[in-house]
Amino acid sequence: HQSYCLLMSGSKTDTARQRLGVLEQSQDGFFISEMDMRFRGPGEVLGKRQSGLADFALASLVEDQDVLNLARDAAEKIILRDEALEGLPLMQAELEYRYSKLMGGAILT
Repeated sequence: HQSYCLLMSGSKTDTARQRLGVLEQSQDGFFISEMDMRFRGPGEVLGKRQSGLADFALASLVEDQDVLNLARDAAEKIILRDEALEGLPLMQAELEYRYSKLMGGAILT
């Protein structure tokens, strides 16, 4: 049996049409979610806001995935060598400062 799907929106904006177009052209959930992130913005990585402007000043979660993966891999290597960052006091201080700021004053121990 043939089935049909009607895509409707209460909005007539170009963005609404583009979003419906994504659903029309693909059944790939990863592609759809990536396009949704492009439309809405990624929001906060460590926070409550799920859409909008990202909290990254220099990178896009969608367009800079390769560079972000390299940075993550480098960070993992550093942590594996020196989990407490005792040999890297400036990095340790920066991490503690940023963590505290993100978590509303919580202290990283």
